[in-house]
Amino acid sequence: MNSADVRGLYFEQYEIGMKITSQGRTITEADINAFAGLSGDFNQIHTDEVYASNSAFGQRVAHGLLVTSIVSGLAVQTGFMEGTVIAFREISQWKFSNPVFIGDTVTVVIQVTNTKKMSRLNGGAVTFNLNVYNQSNSVVQRGEWVILLKSQT
Repeated sequence: MNSADVRGLYFEQYEIGMKITSQGRTITEADINAFAGLSGDFNQIHTDEVYASNSAFGQRVAHGLLVTSIVSGLAVQTGFMEGTVIAFREISQWKFSNPVFIGDTVTVVIQVTNTKKMSRLNGGAVTFNLNVYNQSNSVVQRGEWVILLKSQT
């Protein structure tokens, strides 16, 4: 990848308070079925409509980790780390605040909360606070990510 291919921001370009908002993504029954097959998590709350209709939620619920995975994809699609990411380092304080159902559309708002230079990596660690919203603007997931990003120099 040459410098013309870099779309993402370098470590030095992140400022505390900076916000990035993703596009929306609608969760489908196919997403849930594919994730169940991939992960092996065939819990009835996700895969059995009759069982789920008698649960506290009254319907099938998307896997929490499916939504977290989709959030990762939405974040990447914003381009903020394209060509500048070194590694995804940490997820912390992650909360599953509300259920996500088939047909819900999720969006993530990512805010920079800390930066730490790491000269040995020729970059630094950026801490992001994430809030995942559904179409009703309710937070469905939230937490922090630490991502290692390249320096410009």
